[in-house]
Amino acid sequence: MIKKIGFWSVLAIVISSQIGSGILILPVTLTPFGFYSLLGWLTSALGAISLALVFAGLCQRFPKTGGPHAFVNAVFGKTVAFFTGWTYWVISWFSTTVVVIASVGYLSPFIRHDIPEVYCALEVLILISITWLNLRGVRLAGRAGFILMLLKTLPLLILPIAAFWFFNHENFVMAPELSDQPPSSILAQVTLLTLWGFIGLETATTSAGSVINPSRIIPKAIILGTACAAILYMINSVGIMGLMPAHVLGQSKAPYIDAANHVFGGEWHLVVAVIASIICIGTLNAWMLASGQIAVGLAEDKLLPAAFSKRNKKDAPAFGLIASCIGILPFLFLMMNHSMAEQIATVIDYSVTAFLYVYLCCTLAYMKVLWEEKATLFHWFYSVIALIFCAWILYETEGLILIVAAMFTLSGLPLYILWHHRKKKDT
Repeated sequence: MIKKIGFWSVLAIVISSQIGSGILILPVTLTPFGFYSLLGWLTSALGAISLALVFAGLCQRFPKTGGPHAFVNAVFGKTVAFFTGWTYWVISWFSTTVVVIASVGYLSPFIRHDIPEVYCALEVLILISITWLNLRGVRLAGRAGFILMLLKTLPLLILPIAAFWFFNHENFVMAPELSDQPPSSILAQVTLLTLWGFIGLETATTSAGSVINPSRIIPKAIILGTACAAILYMINSVGIMGLMPAHVLGQSKAPYIDAANHVFGGEWHLVVAVIASIICIGTLNAWMLASGQIAVGLAEDKLLPAAFSKRNKKDAPAFGLIASCIGILPFLFLMMNHSMAEQIATVIDYSVTAFLYVYLCCTLAYMKVLWEEKATLFHWFYSVIALIFCAWILYETEGLILIVAAMFTLSGLPLYILWHHRKKKDT
């Protein structure tokens, strides 16, 4: 008997997919933008909630395992669906490296020697452990995700709220080098960064086949989870950035540890270090769960070999999970000798841009559905906002970043040609 997950597990997946490394590192990367960082959070939150409504609407109409590619396949056909699903799957490997790196990076107070090989070995160990957990079945992974969500949500409220006692509005100062840029360009840069915090809002749709009544539960969880994430991000960003001067926060390697030292003193920073690592591990669990389901969905729609659709005795997509784990490993090794800040900045730029390609394609698919259904004005309202939001950020993004992000999509071209040719021969 297949064991399926319910609302609370799905909600945990939605929140854990979004509340992870972003909430712990973005205050540092946003420091140069001053008050624009707050405006960026509001803008990305508006865009994220609009996208959450789009994915909720798509899941209600197409409650199928696989997520984005399944929606696109139903509307635009297999070719567009393959490249959408492939981009989504491969970029999830690349993005997951940030979560793994941050989960170990926050444990640095417990690691005596700053040796890259030690950090890399711990990263590999955590990745393999979470992969093993997901191989034990979607229900166990869902329960673990809910427990991890509870463990991390309370501290993410206590520390920033305590930081408000030390709030100083003068900490929100924009860097002089940004003063010559037009406001729209500055806002787009901030929004690109803050949107990283909401990447993963759609992950619950990838597990539709393993959810009880997915057309009802998943949309509710996506909307509620994204709203909760937006509130948590705003509270944390304002609290931490208002606590520490910009020049101090900008140099911090672990802002929440430094904030805990400032607010509580003593050895509380060690507690925060463990909690921060748990937050990242919770996100890693949610993303690995989604990654395996993406491969299942692609295989079930005959866009990947049938082996990816096979499940083990625990009903886990073993082949897809192992492939995802192997796909993540090279990125961890490539980034081993870079600083944490460099690693994270690189991944965020390319990952968010590639995810925007997927979001834009899904939004267009939803709008085509709305056109055929002659939907109400409200559905069109949030869909147009989602479309403009994605298009605007892509328009303002640097050309090199757009090209590199597009390479993730084009990397699937050889596989598509070979697979398409093989299917033609079989028929």
